[in-house]
Amino acid sequence: MPHSPTPQAPAGSTLADATLADLPSSIAVPTYDRSALTPSVVHLGVGGFHRAHQAVYLDDLAEQGISTDWGITGVSLRRPAMRDALVPQDGLYTVVERDERFDRPRVIGALQRCLFAGEDAEEVMAALTDRRTRLVTLTLTGGAYDAGEDDEDLDRPGTAFGWIAAALRRRRADGTPPFVVLSCDNVPENGAAARRATLEVARRHDADLAGWIAEAVRFPSSVVDRITPETTDDLRALLAERHGVVDQWPVATEPFRQWIVEDALGVDGPPLDQVGVQLVADVAPYERMKKRLLNGGHSALGYVGYLLGHRDTSGAMADPLVHDFLDRLMADEVAPLLPEVPGIDLDEYRRSLLRRFANPAVGDQLARLCGRGSTKVPSYLLPSIEEARERGRPHELLTLAVAAWVRYLRGTDLEGREIAIRDARLDELQPLAQEGGDDPAPLFERTDDVFGWLADDPMLVRSVERALRALERDGLRCTVEAYVRAEAGRVAA
Repeated sequence: MPHSPTPQAPAGSTLADATLADLPSSIAVPTYDRSALTPSVVHLGVGGFHRAHQAVYLDDLAEQGISTDWGITGVSLRRPAMRDALVPQDGLYTVVERDERFDRPRVIGALQRCLFAGEDAEEVMAALTDRRTRLVTLTLTGGAYDAGEDDEDLDRPGTAFGWIAAALRRRRADGTPPFVVLSCDNVPENGAAARRATLEVARRHDADLAGWIAEAVRFPSSVVDRITPETTDDLRALLAERHGVVDQWPVATEPFRQWIVEDALGVDGPPLDQVGVQLVADVAPYERMKKRLLNGGHSALGYVGYLLGHRDTSGAMADPLVHDFLDRLMADEVAPLLPEVPGIDLDEYRRSLLRRFANPAVGDQLARLCGRGSTKVPSYLLPSIEEARERGRPHELLTLAVAAWVRYLRGTDLEGREIAIRDARLDELQPLAQEGGDDPAPLFERTDDVFGWLADDPMLVRSVERALRALERDGLRCTVEAYVRAEAGRVAA
């Protein structure tokens, strides 16, 4: 969970339209007329990642003089905290790009309004049905894409896809063209997933509406990438003390960013290709590369690094053992399974990930990477193991990462210290992990929705069991060293 804004004594100018001219030159500010922005984008799920990623690209369109047609109305779906922080700031906030050399703060102006669906329902619906709204973007939790399984009153929607279906119903009735729905989430085939969820909600209420949505509404897929840790009070204090700006909810991020979008936005979509977005016919190879190397690497780093006693990514990557473990996992076990990705050098991409993970100025918390393991492990680690099993490829380091997750699930580290685990299925999974001890069979057998056909693969179950026994017998450091040496010997042979 991101930290909510906390009161602080002003040490500079409170961020707002009226104070932009007073900010020091060390902070880049919008030079375009914000009042000229057209509110044509509604974003559902306003959080740090959207504000450090998609909103920056749309801000670039205006700042570079390309187009002011893409102002954003942000909608928080679950809590009012973001709205309450940003409304007094006129929607302005600071993105701080950080690495070991510099902090580069920039005020983003593309977010014109921030609403909370629970209290601003009429305004949210008005924004979604506004004829000027041409694009609805999404950053939601993975579970949100199952919302179509629940009954929902389209007159009072409560989920992202309920809002989308309700707004499309009204636009259809009013003769207003539909908007494009663009998911920016790390879910498989996110465009198709958004389409399915929307259609499921619509079908429960009106089969004709669902048919119209299926024919008339575009749901492009996309791949997004920018490491964005949770906002901290230290970041707020840094901005106030070093740069003289009081920002209730800034966001820190790395210099790197990437956005790959299926080229199905239409002729009236934003010219994202002019600000560095790759428009491609098929995002599938990029999605697979990113999820298996970056997201899978993050998960492996999280569980192994945390159990070794590290607490952030840069600290873990400064440990030569962790660095070598992750390098070999990606280079020897994951990358060889990937198809050719147009325009991407996989070796350089992998090396860039190691550098990004090691960025000391970002220092993403390992606890965040370890969160939602019941979703991340089957999405990011197990697919590589499945394919490796099918193709007879090595996967020992991937198996060790899964074993580290199983050990993490017990709720204490190897020194007996309690772990605060964040997972919606913790009450279900933790007893199974504790019951089995070094035997993962109870967890595998009773959660086949997590492990798929691997739950019935005795060789994998035994491999995870061997890793767990080694952890308890030899300790994690010795176990990782042994696995890395064995992998290096196999490659050399």
